[in-house]
Amino acid sequence: MELITKIKTYDFQKLFKLLGYSYFTKGCYNLNIIGVQNKNIIRDNEFDDFVIVEFRDYDGNWQRKIFKATTNPGLYYLKNPINFEGTAILVPGQYRGCWTFGKHQGKYDALVQYKPVRVYRDNNRDENLDFDGTSIKAGMFGINIHHAGTNSVKVDKWSAGCTVIANISDWYTFIGLCRLQESSGFGNKFTYTLLHEEDLDLVR
Repeated sequence: MELITKIKTYDFQKLFKLLGYSYFTKGCYNLNIIGVQNKNIIRDNEFDDFVIVEFRDYDGNWQRKIFKATTNPGLYYLKNPINFEGTAILVPGQYRGCWTFGKHQGKYDALVQYKPVRVYRDNNRDENLDFDGTSIKAGMFGINIHHAGTNSVKVDKWSAGCTVIANISDWYTFIGLCRLQESSGFGNKFTYTLLHEEDLDLVR
């Protein structure tokens, strides 16, 4: 089954309960922001991951928005790390309140890293994503959530480890939902849960 097909009807709340993660059900626009990483470890340099946002709207109805994205660095930065320890790949898990509003590279409104996160360091400069547990580092690395171009197809330099939404119109929808969380009284700190595609097999 294609990943997008699985995501459209998947019970993330049930999976979060199984994994011991928080799933927010209180109030309206209390966002559950979820990244799902494609299982292909060979970096094809395409936006083949997804960001999902689940929430109740003002009518009390559950909504699910799905955005094409990358949760991994592009091929350029895998082959040309900007950190001497290697290119960052966010470790799957739930990161509570680790992002807030700010400027990505000082240029435009995005979700910027606010608290430490954990990353793998891939330093062998090939096109494979390496998930070596011994390379994991925790800290402030500028792992943001931002957008690519108008309708980007190739990741290239758009990500050096950030989660990046491919389509600019999708981005405006996403950041608009984040603003609605703030205006609905649930604050300007955002929890992001990154899953690997294979995690979805835990709940049928």
